[in-house]
Amino acid sequence: MSRLRTAIGLGLVLLALAACGRDDPRLLNLRADGEGPDEFGILPTRPLQVPDDLQSLPAPSPGGINRADPDPEADVAAALGGNIDRAGAGSQGMVSYVTRFGVGRDIRDTLAAEDLEFRRRNDGRILERIAAVNVYHRAYRSMSLDRYAELERMRAAGIRTPAAPPQEIGNIED
Repeated sequence: MSRLRTAIGLGLVLLALAACGRDDPRLLNLRADGEGPDEFGILPTRPLQVPDDLQSLPAPSPGGINRADPDPEADVAAALGGNIDRAGAGSQGMVSYVTRFGVGRDIRDTLAAEDLEFRRRNDGRILERIAAVNVYHRAYRSMSLDRYAELERMRAAGIRTPAAPPQEIGNIED
């Protein structure tokens, strides 16, 4: 009888711990504590230049552009031999093409709500949540693409595809 009470008590403790979950389910549990620096938000600046005539400098404007600030889109356009003046025009044309059938005004809110519901449904089992086990790959397995099957499908359709790495790498004989 005491084993049954112990098992029931332990089960209730586990359920209580699982109920203390987060409001925002995280499928990919990384163990980074605290708010660290955003290494992707750091862009190298251009070297400072002193103009020949300091009187030709424009007046400082709060929130304005700085000549030393990077412009990644224009840099990519220049590196690829494109027209720097049209760097933003290409993306605007793409946005116009993609939205040619209309855009829902609340698409961001709808997607955020659907994503939150998906993450809540796939947040892991009780012990996985307690132990902070990574359930990301299992949750999104049905949405993953079999790259080799897709490669064969495209080749069968006559679409030229680049070579793919072999599925298995065997022993190399000397």
